[in-house]
Amino acid sequence: MKIGFIGLGNMGAPMAANLAKAGHDVTGFDTAGVSVEGVTKAETATDAVGGAEAVITMLPNGDILRAVADQIIPHMEKGAVFIDCSTVDVDSARAMADQAEQAGLLAVDAPVSGGIGGAAAGTLTFMAGGSDAAFAEAAPLFDIMGQKAVHCGAAGAGQAAKICNNMILGVTMIATCEAFALADKLGLDRQKMFDVVSTSSGYSWSMNAYCPAPGVGPQSPADNGYKPGFAAELMLKDLRLSQQAAESADADTPMGQIATALYEQFVEAEDGKGMDFSAMLPRFEKRGRS
Repeated sequence: MKIGFIGLGNMGAPMAANLAKAGHDVTGFDTAGVSVEGVTKAETATDAVGGAEAVITMLPNGDILRAVADQIIPHMEKGAVFIDCSTVDVDSARAMADQAEQAGLLAVDAPVSGGIGGAAAGTLTFMAGGSDAAFAEAAPLFDIMGQKAVHCGAAGAGQAAKICNNMILGVTMIATCEAFALADKLGLDRQKMFDVVSTSSGYSWSMNAYCPAPGVGPQSPADNGYKPGFAAELMLKDLRLSQQAAESADADTPMGQIATALYEQFVEAEDGKGMDFSAMLPRFEKRGRS
């Protein structure tokens, strides 16, 4: 398949490389002018999409997605599929899909879970929104770039699933870090805390798979000085998207609001930028009750 790929950053570059390794003819464009092994470098975004049967974007935010869509959709082949793998607001995802469909294209919003490691290993999970026909066209590419793709519903449903999932993740990570900090102050050994909670009703992905306490549980960024597997500023981005969606849908999300405020403080007023989102634990360790 001839594929155009726009956005060759930390996530997009390995995704494009995996498609090329699988034998697809991939042409890529990034404003930074990066080169990716096996991927033909385009000078412009419109050059990347010419004649492509599928176009994949991995972009920083909804405003950039809308701008890129305005630029490339008029140059895409009718019947091609536009797959956006960015994490953006639901309204931007739906606007892109409407614009694409009006131009005779198929459209899928398909944000991912799995981080940079998953992108490199081809083990991402895709949460997809769009028509059955659009998902069917995109599915073979998801199989190369990831290990699982879930068709969540109509346009925007993929983004909705991603931000709801990551709102849960942000809230549970904060609760996990708070609990470890409290356990420390109560004199409870961290390993004993993990042994109990990881097999009890406090079980969560944040505790069991991505434990924020160094030396406890499986290897995680906590064991590497909190160098980011998932950066705190990216968690803040997703939490803000959750609250933007909650406001648009008139949904009451008090825990999501609190988590957003705490990550805002951590990233923008403390030392959280450039740290893993689980570095909330050393933050709480240093704080007393206010």
